[in-house]
Amino acid sequence: MTLSENEKTTPVTSMRDIKDQTSLLSVQDLRVWFELRKFGFAHIGNVHAVDGVSFELGFGESIAIVGESGCGKSSLMKTILGLNKPTGGRIWFDKMDLSTLKAKELKEYRSKVGFVQQDPYGALPPFLSVKGILEEPLIVHGVKSKEERLHRTTKALEEVKMTPVNEFLGKFPHMLSGGQQQRVVIARAMIMNPKLLVADEPVSMLDASVRVEVLKLLRNLQEQHNLAVIYVTHDLSTVRYFSERIFVMYAGQVVEKGKVDRLVNNPLHPYTEALLEATSDPDAENAKVMKKIPSGEPPSLIRPPSGCRFHPRCPKIIMGKCNIEEPPELNPAEGQYVSCWLYE
Repeated sequence: MTLSENEKTTPVTSMRDIKDQTSLLSVQDLRVWFELRKFGFAHIGNVHAVDGVSFELGFGESIAIVGESGCGKSSLMKTILGLNKPTGGRIWFDKMDLSTLKAKELKEYRSKVGFVQQDPYGALPPFLSVKGILEEPLIVHGVKSKEERLHRTTKALEEVKMTPVNEFLGKFPHMLSGGQQQRVVIARAMIMNPKLLVADEPVSMLDASVRVEVLKLLRNLQEQHNLAVIYVTHDLSTVRYFSERIFVMYAGQVVEKGKVDRLVNNPLHPYTEALLEATSDPDAENAKVMKKIPSGEPPSLIRPPSGCRFHPRCPKIIMGKCNIEEPPELNPAEGQYVSCWLYE
């Protein structure tokens, strides 16, 4: 599936564009569409999973991508990991254009990007011990020395606080608690000394008491290794303790972005306000207040609504504007950007 001529983005072709790049990761007008076919033959439409997303990620920076289920977070994440091919736009990683990488180069790229899955038990092969799980990526990437593999495996387990190491090397996933399983997943993601870590809802499957420990662990690893992190979540309550910037996604697009403190304390987009209203709050007094959360479901990504994609659910809709014309990205507050006609 390809974009039409007027939907294609201008390719970056000069070596100057590569040399001048200073960010670790640069996503430029990314589009990820999945083709739908009837009975496997007739084209009946495209799922606009990611539709014009752009952002920069600096070396050692942590950002959060938030939004409810179906907003495009996972499709964006899988495209950055090299699992999906972009329909349009470009992704640059450390001066490499991911769309031009061959199989050998893609393998090298994946050694520089760690991935922490949402479900630790499902992410770990049940037939391998902890030692085997951590050695597997080392073997795949050509580390032949058994001594070197054992050294790096031991170091990885020590970094995720699974000590004494010898007690865990021979254990299988079913013999570990949920928190320990997630620590093994994190150790595997760190085993190749990556520059970027993509964490997909890394604490959503864990008990509340364990979540804080895992988030602190990820934060310590980030600071210790100067690691860039993309934290994918639907829960804004954990974002403020982990990330420097937030990108709010809705229906395949980024509708608001900015520094964590500014965006959490002063949300501009009605959808961001709704996400914050839906966030659990430990203050008992808030139980007496009825929160006004927009009703309805996210729109179909096969036929997205015209204009602002949030307008069918928006309590602040401007008829004749929001439902007709897609809003541009505006900058009504310092360091905060929003795609909403309210701030024109």
